[in-house]
Amino acid sequence: MKTRYSSLVTLKKSAMDKSERVVQSTNADLNSATMALQLSYNLLSDIDIPRSGNISKLLASRTLLSSQRDMIEHNHNWVDFAKKQVELAKEQLKLDMIEYEKFKYLEVQEIKKMLKEQKIKEAKELDEIALMTYGQKDKS
Repeated sequence: MKTRYSSLVTLKKSAMDKSERVVQSTNADLNSATMALQLSYNLLSDIDIPRSGNISKLLASRTLLSSQRDMIEHNHNWVDFAKKQVELAKEQLKLDMIEYEKFKYLEVQEIKKMLKEQKIKEAKELDEIALMTYGQKDKS
């Protein structure tokens, strides 16, 4: 049954679906960031520090460690940013779901009202038919 809220319900449903896709996307980004951070930690633990040799090996190792620590810091910031994005997306999804449910409720109430009016109209028509046939029955 089509009501004045039907188009709004459709619009709110599409907004809610879009928000759900955004939440899934941000969760995927968070998972990528978490895996990158874990990989950075693993690579840091794999770096060998030379115990003996010339100074150039020691400086190269130190530069590699510094670079890996910077990468860990970068990935840690990425994880924090991704977590914030997930929270924002979930909040937007919550708001969109509330809006959708609100208009869906209004649509259901409108349909109930229309069905009630239709039942009353049908009852009146049946009463009229009953009166007409009762009058014809008395005449015959």
